[in-house]
Amino acid sequence: MMKLSIAAIALFGVVMPAQAHQIWIEQPEGQNAVVRFGEFGENLREASPGLLDKFVKVTGTHVSAKGEQKSDATKTANGFTLPFKAASGESLVAEDASYPLYTWKQKDKDVINWFYPAARLVTGFTAQQPKLVLDLVPTGEAGQFKLLFKNQPKAKTKVTLVTQSGWSKEAHTDEQGLVKFDMPWKGAYVAEVSVNDRSAGERPGASGAEKYDAVSYVTTVTYVNGSGLDPIPSGPPATPGK
Repeated sequence: MMKLSIAAIALFGVVMPAQAHQIWIEQPEGQNAVVRFGEFGENLREASPGLLDKFVKVTGTHVSAKGEQKSDATKTANGFTLPFKAASGESLVAEDASYPLYTWKQKDKDVINWFYPAARLVTGFTAQQPKLVLDLVPTGEAGQFKLLFKNQPKAKTKVTLVTQSGWSKEAHTDEQGLVKFDMPWKGAYVAEVSVNDRSAGERPGASGAEKYDAVSYVTTVTYVNGSGLDPIPSGPPATPGK
């Protein structure tokens, strides 16, 4: 296994933990895709019983040249399994639009917030159309993504790319919502982006309409690079929370 030199760290980025929980899509070889919750850059996957149980309804969509196939995911002990997988040239998206609202204090005022987690998995950089409220899609150029919020390009927004070892690199979208990364290592990368929308509203709930003051959108994109330097080894899996 290749050792990471100081020069390599300076060239490719710094090793640092992910900043917040997110969902992302993994696709074990020969198996259906799985939606995970935790912090990919810290090798943390939440479990059930535990924080995984906060999710209400994880849904996924398989996108191919033949069209789209949508389905609910099935919860397991450490993720949500989708009934399909993405072949070369195909992609997957997943989200939970019903994650429980939560309240936090802001200047002595109770603010009701909606956490809206979503994820995408791509098998290449062929240009794709957005499917999510906050979406990061390939543009057709290797390593380049376009960020769209409510189908409009989102400029000057931070995007963080991480590997499971904790290596990460940050960049900001330009005026057209474009951002580009070098991916020096073989293996899986997860790009994460978040947008806080302070537009109040309401959504349907099990007991009627649920009002909220803001929405925190967090979206990831998974891509597995088949070439490059030997990957930095990951640390041991982090302990799930309760």
